[in-house]
Amino acid sequence: MKLLRKILFPLNPVYFLFVWLRNKAYDWGLFRSKSYDFPVICVGNLSMGGTGKTPMVEYLIRLLESTKTVAVLSRGYGRKSQGFVLADSNSNNNTLGDEPFQIKSKFPGVIVAVDNNRQHGIACLQALDYPPKIILLDDAFQHRSVQAGFSVLLTTYNDLYCDDMVLPAGNLREPRSGAQRAQIVVVTKCPNNLTNAEKKVIQRRIKLNSNQQLFFSSIVYDDFIYSDQEKESIQMLKNKNFTLVTGIANATPMVDYLKHLGLKFEHLSFPDHHTFSKKELELIALKPLVLTTEKDASRLQSLAHKDLYFLPITLELDASEKFETALQNFIKKLN
Repeated sequence: MKLLRKILFPLNPVYFLFVWLRNKAYDWGLFRSKSYDFPVICVGNLSMGGTGKTPMVEYLIRLLESTKTVAVLSRGYGRKSQGFVLADSNSNNNTLGDEPFQIKSKFPGVIVAVDNNRQHGIACLQALDYPPKIILLDDAFQHRSVQAGFSVLLTTYNDLYCDDMVLPAGNLREPRSGAQRAQIVVVTKCPNNLTNAEKKVIQRRIKLNSNQQLFFSSIVYDDFIYSDQEKESIQMLKNKNFTLVTGIANATPMVDYLKHLGLKFEHLSFPDHHTFSKKELELIALKPLVLTTEKDASRLQSLAHKDLYFLPITLELDASEKFETALQNFIKKLN
């Protein structure tokens, strides 16, 4: 892969110029960008993925769902449906995509919808009998046709966007200057012992504007693993032979965490949003004990594996009160 990216490096200026001109067309008003008179909050990134967008969306839901009717609008990557789809009790990962289905399963009281056209999706949500008061856009930072009033941009601790370059030689969907559109930048997947001195170094490297705020977050793993029928302490995995199955962009944090617990396991790693073949499912079904991610669990349900568990994660944000204040101040302006 590294060799291929070196070969493709001469194409970088072409991609850079194309995306830069597209962004400028929106900035100059040549392309129309629609804004709204109610809170539209975007969660996104500059890179190709693996920054922890779904945990951030879930974090926002927990902050907001008790006071406002919240909707999550996603593209629904990998789904087999078309157009606007509103989640209901019959939805699955084929109709919604992995992340929206996960969110609807965890937060049944939240409106979840998918649509490739975010403007159309927002219009459909607003046409509901009981429209949401707040819309969270999942992975929509590059969807310039919608101008979110509040944008949360994510970048991972081990792969900051300021150290990267655009496709195809790098991982960025757009130039680093695009980060200036965000009100909030969150460095995700930080080590739990990150010091204030290290945070200041990162802040200098990212070079925020005066109107932007920087936060740091880390992954918190649940103390329990879950199946369709029960939950067990994660300590149950000690001294057991089990297989970890992942189909996510970056499984390294989870692998490192399990090893930190002293667990020994086989790891079957697949690409993000991987569609498991019949042969792969048969292989996984032969494993006596399987642990997977919350996202992958929905795609492995067809196994009917009696010992299939998933390990949930949540996001822990430093200076959480400051973050919530910035969020609530934005919402109050539009209510």
